[in-house]
Amino acid sequence: MEFVLILLPIFGIFAIGFIGQKTLKFDIPNLSKLTLYLMSPFLAFNTFYTNKLTMDYAYLLIFVVGLCLSIIAIIYVIAKVMNYDIQDACAMILASAFMNNGNYGTPVVLLIFGAAGLDIAVILMVLQQLAMSTIGVFFAARGSSQNASMKMVWQRVVRMPVAYGALLGIVLQLIHMPIPAGVMTCVKLVGDAAIPTIMIVLGMQLAVISFRRIDIPKVSISLILRLLISPLIAVLFTLILPVDPMTKQIMILLAAMPTAANTTLLAVQFNTKPDLVSSTTFISTVLSIVTIPVVLWLIFP
Repeated sequence: MEFVLILLPIFGIFAIGFIGQKTLKFDIPNLSKLTLYLMSPFLAFNTFYTNKLTMDYAYLLIFVVGLCLSIIAIIYVIAKVMNYDIQDACAMILASAFMNNGNYGTPVVLLIFGAAGLDIAVILMVLQQLAMSTIGVFFAARGSSQNASMKMVWQRVVRMPVAYGALLGIVLQLIHMPIPAGVMTCVKLVGDAAIPTIMIVLGMQLAVISFRRIDIPKVSISLILRLLISPLIAVLFTLILPVDPMTKQIMILLAAMPTAANTTLLAVQFNTKPDLVSSTTFISTVLSIVTIPVVLWLIFP
């Protein structure tokens, strides 16, 4: 019952965006740009500045990047075999390689593992944000309908401010630079607004999807990778990395989370098959009501 109560606010925010778009017809690309370029850098800065850096970051960074690259490699093989073009492959990467371990995964970890587990979940959330703002942006730009050259792709990655917000937060934390309380309040307010705005934009994108045009085979492959293959790959990493048993359980649980809502923002911003990405995000979130309890049952024998 508590698990269902965690999901209610998530679907409620999706519904707000869906209804708002159906009735008011917002400009989704500009709202996406607002969130990516204005709000998200403050969220990244606040997260990296306020969470103490430890050796756990190194092990969990290996896990986050390794999991992401493993799924990307699988998608490239599938794309080669199925003769998918680069835009399809990049959209599937956005839909499969990045999990929602922030507004979804973190509350679930807190419910199951308590405060001790929350610290680990926050670290993973931070590293996932960094991966999306670099690797995610690269593939979103690479799969853009504008057929951008590799030079233009890298220029877009470099121009994305989220990674700079994270880097600045790390630097100021390491040099113990104090920030006035008033400034941090401003940073936190803007950063905290990013998460619900991202979810609202996803709801808006769902409102303009033509479900008749959804590519069912590609969405199905993305769902299998996100909800089934990802936690299995996470199990392999738990056998390699020297982390404690609770951290291993959290790694597997978060690897089973649905697609991150941020990927819809990237898909909309770069026009990288946004229907495919947003529909996978929504369907994976719905299916996770069934798959997450199964994963919990398996990691708590």
